[in-house]
Amino acid sequence: MRRRAGTLVPLEAQILDAALRLRRSGDEHFHGFALAKMLAGDGSTLTAHGTLYKALGRLEKAGLLESEWEDAEAAQDEGRPRRRLYGVTGAGQLALAAHRAETAHVAPVGRAAWEAL
Repeated sequence: MRRRAGTLVPLEAQILDAALRLRRSGDEHFHGFALAKMLAGDGSTLTAHGTLYKALGRLEKAGLLESEWEDAEAAQDEGRPRRRLYGVTGAGQLALAAHRAETAHVAPVGRAAWEAL
């Protein structure tokens, strides 16, 4: 199934939505595992981590997310590998708003079916 250029697939919209909710709660940047936990807590269908990270990569390549590696010392102090931290760009906010406007006409039952794809 091909998608139109510039449109979001449901998982990408869920990622941007969750990222903006994290930002509103004070977390400007997030890492993939925290995002996966948030999506699972939302009752979203379980997403394999490989699928999630591929979607994060697509969003970054499209300029909707930006990322950077966290400080090595912070990770070392906690005894774990460094995390890749992501943040939503202005273009990401606009893309999510456009997605919401485009799908606003979809009935709730139809929206649930679409989001489950």
